[in-house]
Amino acid sequence: MDWDKDGDILAVIAAKSSSIYLWDASVNKTSQIESGMRDQMSFILWSKTGPLLAVGTVKGNLLIYNQQTSRKIPVLGKHTKKITCGCWSVQNLLALGSDDNTLSISNHEGDTIRQTTLRGEPAEINFSVMKTDERSGQGENTVSLSVDKKILMLFNINDPENRIELTFQRHYGHIVSYRWYGDGYILIGFSHGYFVVISTHIREIGQELYQAHNHRDTLNSVAISPAINKAASCGDNSIKIHELSELKDISNVVQLDDETKGLDQLDWTDDGQLLAVSTQKGTLHVFLTKLPILGGSFGTRLAYLTSLLEVTVSNQVEGESPVAIQVEVEPTFIAMGPFHVAVGMNNRAWFYALVDREPGFHQLKDIEYLGTIASMCLNSDYAAALFEGKVQLHMIEGKDQDEKKQMKLFPDDERKGRILCHALTADFLYFGTDSGHVVCILVEDWETVSSYSHSVAVRKVFPDLNGTRLVFIDDKNGGFLLSPTNATDSCFELPNFSPTITGVLWDNWHADRGVFVAYDDDKVYTYAMHKTTIYGPRVVLVGSTALLFSQKPLLLHNGELTCQTASGKTSEVALSTHSFLKNAAGTPTGPQPELGKQLAQALMLKRFHDACGLCKSAGSNTDWAEVGKACLVHMEVELAIQVYRMSSNVGMVLSLQGVQGIEDMNLRAGHLAMFLGDYNLAQDLYLSSGCPIAALEMRRDLLQWDSALMLAKRLAEDQIPFISKEYAVHLEFIGDYVNALAHYEKGMTHNNTFQEHDEACKAGVARMSIRMGNIRRGAAQAIQHPSRVLKKECGAILESMKQFPEAAQLYEKGQYYDKAASVYIRYKNWAKVGELLPHVSSPKIHLQYAKAKEADGKYKDAAQAYESAKDWDNVIRVLLDHLNSPEEAVRIVRETQSIDGAKMVARFFLGLNDYGSAIHFLVLSQCNDEAFQLAQQHGQMEVYADIIGPEATQEDYQSIALYFEGEKKHLQAGKFFQKCGQYSRALNHFLKCPNTDDNMAVEMAIETVGQARDSSLTNQLIDYLMGESDGMPKDAKYLFRLYMALQLYREAARTAIIIAREEQCAGNYRNAHDVLFSMYTELQAQKIKIPAEMATNLMILHSYLLVKVHVKRGDHLKGARMLIRVSNNISKFPAHVVPILTSAVIECHRAGLKNSAFSFAAMLMRPEYRNEIDPKYRKKIEAMVRRPDTSELEEETTQCPFCGFQLPQNELLCMSCKNNLPYCISTGRHMLKEDWCACPHCEFPALYSQFILLLETETVCPMCSETVSVKQIKKIPDCSKYLQTDELDQ
Repeated sequence: MDWDKDGDILAVIAAKSSSIYLWDASVNKTSQIESGMRDQMSFILWSKTGPLLAVGTVKGNLLIYNQQTSRKIPVLGKHTKKITCGCWSVQNLLALGSDDNTLSISNHEGDTIRQTTLRGEPAEINFSVMKTDERSGQGENTVSLSVDKKILMLFNINDPENRIELTFQRHYGHIVSYRWYGDGYILIGFSHGYFVVISTHIREIGQELYQAHNHRDTLNSVAISPAINKAASCGDNSIKIHELSELKDISNVVQLDDETKGLDQLDWTDDGQLLAVSTQKGTLHVFLTKLPILGGSFGTRLAYLTSLLEVTVSNQVEGESPVAIQVEVEPTFIAMGPFHVAVGMNNRAWFYALVDREPGFHQLKDIEYLGTIASMCLNSDYAAALFEGKVQLHMIEGKDQDEKKQMKLFPDDERKGRILCHALTADFLYFGTDSGHVVCILVEDWETVSSYSHSVAVRKVFPDLNGTRLVFIDDKNGGFLLSPTNATDSCFELPNFSPTITGVLWDNWHADRGVFVAYDDDKVYTYAMHKTTIYGPRVVLVGSTALLFSQKPLLLHNGELTCQTASGKTSEVALSTHSFLKNAAGTPTGPQPELGKQLAQALMLKRFHDACGLCKSAGSNTDWAEVGKACLVHMEVELAIQVYRMSSNVGMVLSLQGVQGIEDMNLRAGHLAMFLGDYNLAQDLYLSSGCPIAALEMRRDLLQWDSALMLAKRLAEDQIPFISKEYAVHLEFIGDYVNALAHYEKGMTHNNTFQEHDEACKAGVARMSIRMGNIRRGAAQAIQHPSRVLKKECGAILESMKQFPEAAQLYEKGQYYDKAASVYIRYKNWAKVGELLPHVSSPKIHLQYAKAKEADGKYKDAAQAYESAKDWDNVIRVLLDHLNSPEEAVRIVRETQSIDGAKMVARFFLGLNDYGSAIHFLVLSQCNDEAFQLAQQHGQMEVYADIIGPEATQEDYQSIALYFEGEKKHLQAGKFFQKCGQYSRALNHFLKCPNTDDNMAVEMAIETVGQARDSSLTNQLIDYLMGESDGMPKDAKYLFRLYMALQLYREAARTAIIIAREEQCAGNYRNAHDVLFSMYTELQAQKIKIPAEMATNLMILHSYLLVKVHVKRGDHLKGARMLIRVSNNISKFPAHVVPILTSAVIECHRAGLKNSAFSFAAMLMRPEYRNEIDPKYRKKIEAMVRRPDTSELEEETTQCPFCGFQLPQNELLCMSCKNNLPYCISTGRHMLKEDWCACPHCEFPALYSQFILLLETETVCPMCSETVSVKQIKKIPDCSKYLQTDELDQ
């Protein structure tokens, strides 16, 4: 049997019958046709395109029957044996296969067009298009068939000679079934369970594109559904379904475990929705491959088809458990309301109420409408059904009596056009008509609230939950957003609206009411409505998200889209435009570009708090700035302040706080637009606000003076002068002097209140007049004007224009004397320059003037001007060359240290043959070589040497030394060799000098050896001093000095003792004292132990020197005591034995020390001294010896400073502790602890009470002869350090 092309008529043939039975399914009638064939019929087939039926018989005959015209065409002997298989082509060609192993191709009249013999029995004949390189427009040109179930043959009708035969691997088994699909591909099933795909493209022929062992033992059948792009194979007891686009993907495996005998045939319906399998047992299984995608939503509740007769209601957002409703028919639409679900098909609808108790619903009623329902909407009370261009609005659960309120048909008037779409919200019914009207009806009283007229028909309407906004799609596939409640907000076209879009969903999330998505089959586009922005209301496309195959969006809630799939389930799709929500949930942030994208999305969706969260987690300053900018655009001032605080933008925060309290929305928006730098928008907003003057202020602040002037003419004429002046300044700056002059003139107010402003304008006029060439007017105005600066500016302009006389005059008037003078110089007005010179400070001008005067021969003026310009070299030149005034020149050179000046002076003196002065100035000018040559030529080397002094280098000293060496001036040669460090040559010269009284040479030699520290030189000098070289020993003091210079202090000390002894013997006691004292202090400074002999000698010499001091002051007792000490050591004073003893006798007698006087007198009476006694005293002394008086004044005792033992005042050795005691430099007595002081210079100790007494008459220290005053003497309470050192030293 076989169905015709429309699926209305089934043709059946039966064994042992010559009739053909036709059953018409639409009217359920059977008719019978006589075939007129004698033999049994074996084959029947309807044409794919026309009402033609082909019938074949066992003996190979053929009948073609036209069902429309009832015409029969019998064709006898088409084949010699049973016709077993065949196929019609689209062009109504008929291919037949027969047991006689031939293939025939005939036209619809039954005439044979082609015939060919085969290698075996044919089966499964198909027409198709074989793939070739060039596209042929000949339609189905290839016949394919399996031969003997082993070979697949491809036979081209147009090229019958070149047929293609494909054989396959043995282990596949025989060909069970094959199917053409796609662009010339063939899928083949083999009996051993193999499943193979080949291509018929001439290049790929003979290659397997895909092969799989789909079933273990056997494969029974294969089938392909182009509608859903799937292939199926059945075998063993399972069905496997493949995706044709990717054959490796097995999308489903169905096991039929109860089919023990195995499966048989398998086929799809045309739409691919059903797959039928017959089995060997004789059962038929039908599988639903995909459900019709039917569903609806209201708020957050969804209803969708989960099988052909089951609708599921769920509300995942609020967490309600799903309810499954069994319905009576397979619905074609589903409508969802807050409390009801409606399903239906054709013109009937069934209503179900949702309840809390089990099973969660109950059926209310079913209603028949006046036509096939196109769509239906529900709200809490009403249902609205659209059919045949009308909408019927009726109550769902209304009572019968209020029939009028039950139902109403729209439109009231046929002329208003057909309704194409409708939607229902809680309060409103919306519909769109083919005439382009979008009508809003209030459900309460069924009255029209608003109507919007569009240019073309409106196909779909999508209101939001409240019904305040509505998206509609028109016939031209454009999308528009309409606010029916607000007539002033006109209709916005949705940007980048794809023409393939089929529906729109509004976001149900309470905070995202302005967000909706539009979707087509592949993508979802997110849009956001921005109601209040500085640009006015607008809609933006935020982004798009890809959808998986066959998913239909049902519900949008906070960026999550719930979609219905073909398998009767729902899936959640997270919109890519809401990716920032994942971040907010605390997952680590993505890379930086990702963050920027998420931030942009959050801002477009007005999710400012989420945007701030993103910035806090990883945002940079630019990200914060973006958020702040978006807040400004959306006029969220408080939020913007917080954002700019976070990014430390103090200026913006202060500016925003200033506009925070403004209630005039346009004014506020104007300020925000200005902050964003959109000044034209800001101006428009200001002008439409209650404070249009703000626009003028803004243009002034932006220095856009031409715009400001235009605004001022409209808004504030009194501001025009001030703006004109500012504009003029700007024009002057850019060099547009003509317009600047005009605006300066316009800027004059002639009002005393604005005197400063008017002065600035006048100044501008003066400058512009000069610039424009009207010099007289400009200069006159500048002179009258009080400002000095203006005179300077105008002077500068005139100078640049080379108008020197006027420029100079203005400079002079403005007291810019330097500038005036320089301009006068430029046009050589020297008289004026001379007048101005006292006021001029610039050296340059003085210099120019000086040069001019010199050129005129007025040298005195020139010299003065050069001096004012501090050009000393020229001053000196003029003084020497022209004024013959060398004294002045010399003074200037000395003061200024001018090198060139010094050279000129030197040259001058050279001309006068004053070589000394010339050398002096050559050295000053750092021409040492020339000075040296000059000194050499004229024998002035000593002068040169003196002048060069400390500034000289080693080379200078050497050249001088060599000169003196040549001149045989040994002293000078030695001196300069010493200075340049050539010590041995220096010493040789010094030792060659003749011995003079002052012995300068020896002193210099000692200094040289001291500096040289060279033992050979030292020995050479010592030999010289000892007289080894010339047999004349030199004075010991030179040896002492040598030792001192070499810091050989012990040898120096020994030498000093010798020198002192010699001096003492010669009677030079002060000299001896000084030598010992200086040596003593030197050794002390070097911390070297002082020899006892030196200390004793110094003490005795000091005691001798004290005698004179005390006798002079009349203190005879102290004098006597010192004389006793000296007389006891009289051998140390051989030159003056008699005078000292005589003095001792006299002083002791005066002081009442009769016994001491007697003992010294007796000593004088010795024969060696007796004759030397002064005749004045001889008689007295003799009388003393003759009549001795042995009475003696007892000496006072005082404590030893070391051990406290009482001993005589003048005793310097303690009997008790055996210490040498320190002595007082003023009295010679031993020191007392409690009466201790010291000389501030030499630090020798003295008794405080006695030293103070001494200083009343004396002014110097008796020991070191330095000047001392009473104020400098301080009593020392703790003298332990003196005692220790003394202990060490002595």
